[in-house]
Amino acid sequence: MSFRILNLIIFLSIVYSLSMGQETNMNYNKLTPEEEKVIIYKGTEPPFTGKYDDHFEKGVYVCKRCNDPLYKSEDKFKSYCGWPSFDEEIPDAIKRQPDADGLRIEILCNNCGAHLGHIFFGEGFTVKNVRHCVNSISINFIPVEKIKTQKAIFTGGCFWGVEYYFQKAKGVVSTKVGYTDGNKKNPTYEEVCSGKTGHIEAIEVTFNPVETTFEELAKLFFEIHDPTQVNRQGPDVGEQYQSAIFYLNNEQKQITEKLINILKEKGYKVATKLNKAGDFWIAEDYHQKYYLKNGKTPYCHFYTKRF
Repeated sequence: MSFRILNLIIFLSIVYSLSMGQETNMNYNKLTPEEEKVIIYKGTEPPFTGKYDDHFEKGVYVCKRCNDPLYKSEDKFKSYCGWPSFDEEIPDAIKRQPDADGLRIEILCNNCGAHLGHIFFGEGFTVKNVRHCVNSISINFIPVEKIKTQKAIFTGGCFWGVEYYFQKAKGVVSTKVGYTDGNKKNPTYEEVCSGKTGHIEAIEVTFNPVETTFEELAKLFFEIHDPTQVNRQGPDVGEQYQSAIFYLNNEQKQITEKLINILKEKGYKVATKLNKAGDFWIAEDYHQKYYLKNGKTPYCHFYTKRF
């Protein structure tokens, strides 16, 4: 066999593998031969045999191959078709493309390309009039109590106003206002306002990564306060009101740097500081959810679209 013919065979093998979805990625989960038949080679499991066909526990369905979140339990419905059915996907989780049969629309994991099933319209099962028909073997389920939340810490003026917007944001599980970056343990509000402890009024946001991302929350942060002001926000003046993001991991740091650069390219003279997170001291009870308790709205925080 000539070297030229050998190269041609290797090339055709690679093309065939890619066309069948066989991407080489050591980070993907190892699949059984039965799982590969569906997920890689685009097969279909027999109807009414999958473990998630009649499954309605609260939680999130993720890709069997790469663990990316695909569907939320509240979007699953009983269609009596023999396969799990959903009328909405998690944003940006699903890729659609014409099926090889030339008739149907195939749905795949947008992250790894795993075959999930097909999507159908106009059947009237739900008001959304959409049905994602998914193979049980293509997905795994994570109960709601096992979904790990994440945290983020922002400072951007009076923490009352910052919390007002975050507590209403999609995917936010809870918020706490407090103090960070100072030289005294568990300071009081009066001590922080004195300017002698070096603390900043801050908010700790706990969020569900299935419903939102740190990047989305950071974008919101830059749009609910003026990131160009130094040691103040509106009429509130002092170091405790400075604009900053205290990152909890390197991913948060990189995302913040990216967003700051985007704003600078748009002409904003960003004063927001980027610091590694340290101690966070929860503020007094009367500061928590202040505007929600008092039925008022912020006087120095306003939403301005920047991204």
